[in-house]
Amino acid sequence: MLNGWMSNLLAGIRVTNEILTAGVAITAFSLFLYALTFNLRNRVARSFAVILLCVVVVFTAEAMQNETVPDWGLELLLQIQWFGIVFLPAAYLHLSDALLVTAGRPSRGRRRIAIRVVYFLSGVFLLLLGFGFLLGDFVAQGQPAPHLERTFWTEVFSLYYLAVMIWAWVNFIRAFRQMLTRSGRRRMLYLMAGATAPALGSYPYLMYGSSFASRHLFAFWSSVLVINLLVGGLVVVMAYAVAFFGVSWPDRLVKSRLFKWILRGPVTASITLGLMTIVRRGGELYDGNPYSAFVPLVMILSVLMIEHTITILSPFWERNLFFGRDRDELLLLQNIEERLLTRSDLQQFLEAVLAAVRDHLQSPSAFIAALDGEDLAMISMAGSKNMLDRDDFPEVLRVPEIVEDQLEEEFTWGDFWILPLRKRKREMDRDEVPPLLGILGVAHQSFQEIDDDQRDALWLLADRAALALEDRQLQQTVFQSLQDLQPQAEVLQRWRAAGRYDSKVSILADPEADLESWVKDALSHYWGGPKLSDSPLMDLDVVQQTRADHDGNAVNALRAILRKGVDTIRPEGKRLFTAEWILYNILEMKFIEGHKVREVAARLAVSEADLYRKQRVAVEAVARIVLEMETEAREEN
Repeated sequence: MLNGWMSNLLAGIRVTNEILTAGVAITAFSLFLYALTFNLRNRVARSFAVILLCVVVVFTAEAMQNETVPDWGLELLLQIQWFGIVFLPAAYLHLSDALLVTAGRPSRGRRRIAIRVVYFLSGVFLLLLGFGFLLGDFVAQGQPAPHLERTFWTEVFSLYYLAVMIWAWVNFIRAFRQMLTRSGRRRMLYLMAGATAPALGSYPYLMYGSSFASRHLFAFWSSVLVINLLVGGLVVVMAYAVAFFGVSWPDRLVKSRLFKWILRGPVTASITLGLMTIVRRGGELYDGNPYSAFVPLVMILSVLMIEHTITILSPFWERNLFFGRDRDELLLLQNIEERLLTRSDLQQFLEAVLAAVRDHLQSPSAFIAALDGEDLAMISMAGSKNMLDRDDFPEVLRVPEIVEDQLEEEFTWGDFWILPLRKRKREMDRDEVPPLLGILGVAHQSFQEIDDDQRDALWLLADRAALALEDRQLQQTVFQSLQDLQPQAEVLQRWRAAGRYDSKVSILADPEADLESWVKDALSHYWGGPKLSDSPLMDLDVVQQTRADHDGNAVNALRAILRKGVDTIRPEGKRLFTAEWILYNILEMKFIEGHKVREVAARLAVSEADLYRKQRVAVEAVARIVLEMETEAREEN
């Protein structure tokens, strides 16, 4: 009875290991996609992506090994695992070098050469694998599992694996000592702790300890179970630490995005796979049929229920896990986003008001015009356009001075009743007239009269329209403030991101601190002048690289780079003079074509003050593009 119980326990552990191995492969692949999607431009994330790819190869090949695979298939899968194993040391050394560079210890060339040499050596071992020298014979009936025997070159690779891993860990420790902030040191500890799992859990120890493992099956499979748990968990910890590199997003956004990614990807897939495996094994024990109709049913229900649960609970865990002490401010912003009155929403509401007005008074047409500066501009109309298209109708929109002192009293203007729409009385004197927001016009017949009930209903609808116009005015003010705030917020986030891991010098020497002013000066002398020819931008690596394409002329090279930056923000399609094109048009007309500020403002229908604000945003966009080009040029060098 005891032997039967132990046998069932071992079988359960082996099934659990199969599920965990597949879960590790799924998790690593999902995090690999995350690194490719969100911060691939960062060298730390790129080197981490290589490690994840190695882990995916190792654990996917291991997860595919089962009793249904023939011996030649098992041997092939065991050899495929080594495609990931041989490149794992080089990937770790690459990651450690990227961490040192990020922490303020750039390579003087020796580390970069060493990394290339290590990648080359990994390629040599891969060739040895292909020619059959790296691994020995396949032991199909090996206990506790089929495995490959080792050769002389296996011993050499093991020493190489151990030496490079120790070298990488020395670099990890050096990078940790360079961290000055608590968050940087804490996340480096997370990264170092997480990095131990793939390094230790990917190596096939069965090549060295098969005899011991065959005598202690329970200890072996239990150890494998613990290792798989550690690898799955610590890979996530490692991905969490790496997710903050190369991004300027707030910490709460990084955490929330990664958390959702893990839940919707690895967690959902792993739970679904586990339930399918349990149902399949249960069907096999019950009636000998592992693929019953319950397998696809369980898969579909699992995916739907898990995704539904994530959608329902995500607002709660975001508030409680990621908002922290800023919860009130962030909840306010979320509520504003959910209840924001967009242009489409405003148009729909005003159309509903006009429909109610026309229905209540049986009017053929109605309109609402909003005050824009000193003039009225039509923003919504309904009904017959014959009356609105009359030649004298524009005169209706020239009545602000007539309604200046009108409160809740309509008056007649031609074939229209005109109702002034005003702000609500709040912090105002009782006798003070609220500012005018716009007018509501309702067409009527010459003989038509309005009774008291109709007048009360009409003014109630007018108050609803006035409230919408007031909200529109307030939101425009908020949007303008946010637009002005955005560039400064982006710079602060970049500085904060730089201070996570690098020293304080990184913040003081942020390349974009002066880059915007240099770009603006160079653009102002785009066709020639000292601000272009003597610009500090001449020292950029990207300018030096581009000189060869312009016969060694650095001025022409810089001019081409600025032109490329301007063209990059150009929207697709034919050039228009709409809001979408305003940034490009400002740069093109003011700097490239050389028009005066007044001419550009008049052509784009904006005030000069607004033009200067938009110009600052446009120059910042070009500066960011130049900075990206410079970063790419330095990485190539």
